[in-house]
Amino acid sequence: MSATGEIVVVRHGQTEWSLSGQHTGVTDLPLLPEGETQARALRGPLAGRTFVEVRVSPRERARRTAELAGLPTDTVDPDLVEVDYGRWEGRTTPDISAELGRTWSLWTDGTEPGDTPGETLAQVAQRCDRVLAGVRPRLEDGDVALVAHGHVLRILTARWLGLAPEAGALFALHAGSFGALGHEHDRPALTGWNQAG
Repeated sequence: MSATGEIVVVRHGQTEWSLSGQHTGVTDLPLLPEGETQARALRGPLAGRTFVEVRVSPRERARRTAELAGLPTDTVDPDLVEVDYGRWEGRTTPDISAELGRTWSLWTDGTEPGDTPGETLAQVAQRCDRVLAGVRPRLEDGDVALVAHGHVLRILTARWLGLAPEAGALFALHAGSFGALGHEHDRPALTGWNQAG
């Protein structure tokens, strides 16, 4: 039997650092009031789906987004945490580029050790592959929601499509929005992106 459901990837609502462009990996920030509004606005678009499983990152911003969007938060999946940015935690891309004296990108340059070890894109892809392996069988029964963070969900999307983790650069996902990963002619496909309430 071929899968009929979709994986709905939900990025948490706006936080202070997502608004300023600061990389937020291990830092556990709450949603801003506008982030809570974004999360509540997802309730309508997501209500029309039958979710057979919902997995949520353990970070407060993801759990609160799920709660406000009307999704259960009891299945916390540590594999859905954001990239560990290491030395670049809390820093913006322009700030990092200025320090290095060249244009920096997570997608081509990766992380460096800092207060935490940092993660390679390949390490994040391994986490994403575990998540996908766990939820694929559930798609025969309906949709699955994954509530998490921008970069990890972009890498997960690349992996769903059979691409290298660096291809996540192609899938910018706005705070408080969601995308859908499904099939076309039994092949993995991107079936919706940057949808909001």
